Amino acid sequence: MLSVLLSWFTMTDFASQTVLIVGLAREGRVAAQWLATRGARVIASDLRPPQEEVRDMLEALDVEIVIGPQTEALLRGVDALVVSPGVPQDIPLLRSARARGLPLTTEPRLFAQGCPAPIVGITGSSGKTTTTTLVARMLEASGYRTWLGGNMGQPLLSSLDDIRPEHRVVMELSSFQLLYWHETAAWPAAPRPWNDGGGLSPHVAAILNLTPNHLDRHPSMAHYIAAKANILAFQSPTDWVILNREDAVTGAWAANGRVTIPADKGQTALHFDIPGQTLTFGFRRPERGEGTWLEDGWVMLRWQGQTHRVLPQDAIRLRGRHNLANVLAATAIAAAAGATPSGMAEAVHSFWGVSHRLEEVARQDGVLWINDSIATTPERALAALRSFDEPIILLAGGRDKHLPWDAWAEEVHRRVRVVIAFGEARPIIQQALRDRPPHSRLEHLLPVPDLPTAVVAAARFARPGEIILLAPGGTSFDAYADFAARGQHFRELVAALKTDLSRRDAKTQKKAKIFSDFA
Repeated sequence: MLSVLLSWFTMTDFASQTVLIVGLAREGRVAAQWLATRGARVIASDLRPPQEEVRDMLEALDVEIVIGPQTEALLRGVDALVVSPGVPQDIPLLRSARARGLPLTTEPRLFAQGCPAPIVGITGSSGKTTTTTLVARMLEASGYRTWLGGNMGQPLLSSLDDIRPEHRVVMELSSFQLLYWHETAAWPAAPRPWNDGGGLSPHVAAILNLTPNHLDRHPSMAHYIAAKANILAFQSPTDWVILNREDAVTGAWAANGRVTIPADKGQTALHFDIPGQTLTFGFRRPERGEGTWLEDGWVMLRWQGQTHRVLPQDAIRLRGRHNLANVLAATAIAAAAGATPSGMAEAVHSFWGVSHRLEEVARQDGVLWINDSIATTPERALAALRSFDEPIILLAGGRDKHLPWDAWAEEVHRRVRVVIAFGEARPIIQQALRDRPPHSRLEHLLPVPDLPTAVVAAARFARPGEIILLAPGGTSFDAYADFAARGQHFRELVAALKTDLSRRDAKTQKKAKIFSDFA
């Protein structure tokens, strides 16, 4: 429970402690800096060397940097490990640490243990960033000093000293971060925070939806759901949980007041009662309880015995039914965190969306270019497709997450005129679209090696009144550091297209014109 101040970390909490940072990405760097300034001996390990400015900053704090294979020798003399979410949980180093009973934590958990303000935690398979941003804006519009972070923006640990009990903290939390919010190894004589052997959940915890995702990193769907469930597993009766009552998984949890983790690899299913108070959201009016819904063109909120008409649906500037769900979720979450209906309405009305999420990039020659690089799963790409009635040219690809493409393929055949497949997932996309049903609108399927070639090809195919949609369905890691880098490159390619197209090499233009129909 984080509704009250747990503790303020001081120099003495970490003096004489040796902490191993595993992974020097954004969270690892901040944790290393924060711990070193509080007296800990810090060892920072990564497979690749950090940028020069990061190395200089850490070395100035006497942080020992170890680059290369992460062997068990790194654990010698270590009291605890801070693991970056990008590091797979089952690497030999972490297995050895667990076998030795060493505490494993993350930057977000360290922050949450010391945060004096109520924390709003938001997770789900899709919609997290949009919903988290909306909740923060709703709280700000309601008069709260609000801090936004977690799986987005800057890590919050570096801001801990500036946060006050009357503030609000809104965190997007991924399954990889939440893996470390369950009970942790600890020993009674250990200094804070390593003597905290219990689990941790935010004061307000929301699960937007639960569908297959990240199965390239999670060994099973049950493992993925269990990680997500940590966000509410350790709440108290005075805390709040917000669930999607129309999601197949969380809807059953809300109806039964009980969380079920499916059976996994011969083990029995796990169950526990929802500890906190429940609010739900969905499109239809709930039969019982408090929450949000749509009615007569209005976003409705039932809260603390009163029903509010928050704002008209046509005041929402975001495209797509999935974004309506995000608004309904944000309204319920913000209510539990203390926002006012007027603050909610003000925030939604002025919100045009988050970068790389159905972002309008350009309108050229009657064609609208849309950047939905965040669509890193087939299901997320499917939601993007359903946001438009116009004919679509779809740019799909990237790296596959080992997820099913069947439902995506059905929707593509219903809505898309041209698919341009790029990156590692090209053969998977071609296979998914191989069987062309009689009703299919799909005229052309063009495999190309990369996003720049895909953009040129899309421009060649496009007709006035059509949408060119980047909704890859795969991750960016075959060619880019993350989805944001891919989306930014897409923006740049589209911006340069009009002036650059006429000067492109004739060979490239010829290649872009070639397409493969269905054999």
